[in-house]
Amino acid sequence: MRILIVNGPNLNLLGKREPQIYGNQSFEEYVEYLKTSSTAEISYFQSNVEGELINALQASDHDGIILNAGGYTHTSVALRDCIAAIDLPVVEVHISNITSREEFRHTSLISPVSVGCVFGFGMDGYRLALSYFELNKR
Repeated sequence: MRILIVNGPNLNLLGKREPQIYGNQSFEEYVEYLKTSSTAEISYFQSNVEGELINALQASDHDGIILNAGGYTHTSVALRDCIAAIDLPVVEVHISNITSREEFRHTSLISPVSVGCVFGFGMDGYRLALSYFELNKR
């Protein structure tokens, strides 16, 4: 099974950005942990650019996608339409609980077109999303 993890804007700053919310570990360190603790083949892509995220989703030939769209979660109709258009299951992940934060973060445009959502479990949310794919192999 091949899984693509896609992280959106500012997630390249994990480990440095607001550690009280996002923790002290870089995502590169965490993805190495995921690769060694799973039987899935995991690829990783991060971009701060909306169009690059869309291109990565459209070009994916993986079995599933784990997506943390960052701030685009709440604003990008284009990203939402891309997820609806591709024939791959997408699990939406957020490190923080977006519904317990600022009001503008409460609405996800991505959730309605995702097969599932994991919010508020820190980086462990990616492992939980990965377990969905491991348990529901296509």
